Amino acid sequence: MNIELRLFARYREATGVDHERICSAAETISELREVLLARGDHWLVLADERLCCARNQTLCSLDSALCDGDEVALFPPMTGG
Repeated sequence: MNIELRLFARYREATGVDHERICSAAETISELREVLLARGDHWLVLADERLCCARNQTLCSLDSALCDGDEVALFPPMTGG
């Protein structure tokens, strides 16, 4: 299936990627993250246990199922002040 990946903040800075179309058999966001971690090097920043995610612009968990054409956003926790 085709997934539109979007990375934000330090994840974007570390990988040098802000968006990418990925063809993957991953069935969940967690599985997609494992695919990305397997790239090694700068992608290991996504091992952050505090990683937040959204599917089709709605916050979700890493266990969320993926469908063809989904947009997945990965970003660090947000803080305010």
